Amino acid sequence: MPLTVNGEEISEAELRAEEEHLRPQLRRAMADQTAEAREARVVEWARDNLIERALLRQAAQADPEPLPEGVLEGAMERNPSMSREELETRLRTQRLTVRLTAKLVPPKPKEISDYYREKNDEFLAPPTVRAAHILKKVDEQTDEAAALEQMQAIEAELAQGADFGEVASRSSDDSVPGGDLGFFRRGQMVPEFEAVAFALQPGQRSGIIRTQFGFHILKVIAHRPAGLRPFEEVKHAIAHYLFDQKKKRRVDQYLDSLRAKADIQGV
Repeated sequence: MPLTVNGEEISEAELRAEEEHLRPQLRRAMADQTAEAREARVVEWARDNLIERALLRQAAQADPEPLPEGVLEGAMERNPSMSREELETRLRTQRLTVRLTAKLVPPKPKEISDYYREKNDEFLAPPTVRAAHILKKVDEQTDEAAALEQMQAIEAELAQGADFGEVASRSSDDSVPGGDLGFFRRGQMVPEFEAVAFALQPGQRSGIIRTQFGFHILKVIAHRPAGLRPFEEVKHAIAHYLFDQKKKRRVDQYLDSLRAKADIQGV
């Protein structure tokens, strides 16, 4: 029997596409379980997801209130590959979810700090280093010999006491002010660059380094050891996450009420 939600049929192609979308996620999330268990969960979640989308879509389409004047036309201009019907359904569904969550209040400071304290393993940061660099690219406009010559002149200028940040702003092919790359962890930079950055101490400057991008000279500004990220650094992300979770629970409650009254066949 085909899967139908209040008479609306969900095709096998939609089910297979949703399963393909979910399969990599569940492969990671259920890595300790058997392939058979993972596949059963994929099939179950794909059906549930499509049922919930259909219920939400149907509820949004049942709202007799028209969309505000010009909203649909503007969306069509921004999304020319989508049909008018698809865009109207999307906009109506978005409007419904906004209304469902409109009266929710953001998390209180205590909720945010409690989450940080109780889930601090989520905020462990690896060692990082903050460095600045000067770059001379090797590309179609500048060959290797010319780029190296330019970098050697910059190295001589630095050896005479020139300010690194000033030279970087004036002479680097990277437009970052002062050449400051901020803090980065291992794996974010190319290996040749990263190896030197983590080996130098704050205030130390490298010699000329060759990477796939060209020639660099880098200066380490600071090291940050592994440890818990400061609360001030993560509190806005926590607040955003907690508010999103609150919105999701509200929508889930609404979907549960729709599902309890729905005519769903083929499950």
